[in-house]
Amino acid sequence: MEFHGILFFPVTPFDDAGRVDLDVLAAHVGSRLPFAPGGVFPACGTGEIHALSVAEARSVVRTTVDVVRASERPGTPVVAGAGGSLGTALELARAAQDEGADALLILPPYLVQGPMAGTVTYVEAIAAASDLPVIVYHRGGARFTADAMVQLAANPKVIGFKDGTGDVGLAQEIALAVRATGRGDFQFFNGLLTAELTQGAYRGLGMPLYSSAAFAMAPEIALVHYRAYSEGDEEARLAALDAFYRPLVRLRDQTPGFGVSLIKAGLRLSGLPVGSVRPPLVDPSPAQLDELQRILEAGAAHVARVGGPTP
Repeated sequence: MEFHGILFFPVTPFDDAGRVDLDVLAAHVGSRLPFAPGGVFPACGTGEIHALSVAEARSVVRTTVDVVRASERPGTPVVAGAGGSLGTALELARAAQDEGADALLILPPYLVQGPMAGTVTYVEAIAAASDLPVIVYHRGGARFTADAMVQLAANPKVIGFKDGTGDVGLAQEIALAVRATGRGDFQFFNGLLTAELTQGAYRGLGMPLYSSAAFAMAPEIALVHYRAYSEGDEEARLAALDAFYRPLVRLRDQTPGFGVSLIKAGLRLSGLPVGSVRPPLVDPSPAQLDELQRILEAGAAHVARVGGPTP
């Protein structure tokens, strides 16, 4: 499995009663597919997997798969989240396979952090729970050493590594160590919050792919950045960062969890009723919403100046 393009992490919409709104989810996913994402990752971090039941996650994955397969880009990979307690992760893995996902993103276990051998066993158990290939997410309670990733790379079902820690020295060690195993099919991702701001550095580490929560909220702006990035136009890439991503990160850093909350708020500002985030995340204040609106307007103005892509 290969990924080409921005990795799209949809939000999970909730209705006024707090239930998953599958119709809005279908509209959200369908509206982004014409922008040619390299993969769709439902029920992952931006999709608030921490707050979903297994049954809800199953329905999110099923809806996403249905929309992708019925679209003009039916081959776009769908990668579902699996993590938390081992029992929950195993159920999520099996549900994702049942609902037609192409792969799993293994998120960290909750609360506890075991020794490296135990974390490796956690990944191997989830990988064994379904026929799906898996991508390892390096963050929180699942932080891997280079040796551990070499051990996991010996399993052909482990096809990728997504870094969410920002330790570039360790990320470089891991990339070099896995490449030395001869796994030419293994893929590396930058999974930091608002990854566009750090992707210049991650490209230098040999990690050319990145996840984009901003794509879920403002795909035109995300594609302006990606176009400059993929063409090696550093002046244009830095201009996109300065116009949109740098102020977005400043706002994001005001409140824990805003890496998700701002994306849902931006979608609401655009007219898509995705609802609020679930606790313990919180929505932006009125003043923060006003600032987000200004940031989105600045991003749209930048797209207009440079001639942004259209679906």
